[in-house]
Amino acid sequence: MTDYSLFPALNATLNGASAILITTGRALIANKQIKLHRACMIAAFATSSVFLVSYLYYHAHVGSVHFPGQGWVRPVYFTILISHTILAATVVPLVVLSLTYGLKSRFDRHRRISRWTFPVWLYVSVTGVVVYVMLYQIYGGHA
Repeated sequence: MTDYSLFPALNATLNGASAILITTGRALIANKQIKLHRACMIAAFATSSVFLVSYLYYHAHVGSVHFPGQGWVRPVYFTILISHTILAATVVPLVVLSLTYGLKSRFDRHRRISRWTFPVWLYVSVTGVVVYVMLYQIYGGHA
């Protein structure tokens, strides 16, 4: 039997790295460092893509992992999880469009859509780490 226990920590690390890259990329463009911004955002896209493949692979083999926490933390966890999941599905086309417009030098469209992409992508990346910590580190969820 294959051991999939490495995947949750790997996925959280990829989400955390994406959050750092997204934030760094935003700071770089604010300082007009276009080449570094571009490199950072491409790295964020690659990191998020690797995360998505890893996440889907893990859950295809392990299935759902149930949250064992009880009491007040349960609705907090599910509120974070539900908002994270809905926005994760929403952010994929936003990221693809933002990246496409930026790489094609269509900066008016890139700026317009990136105003939405940045906060949603950052929220999804950060809450991915929060879900991991709550599920696997604090409450010891198991597949």
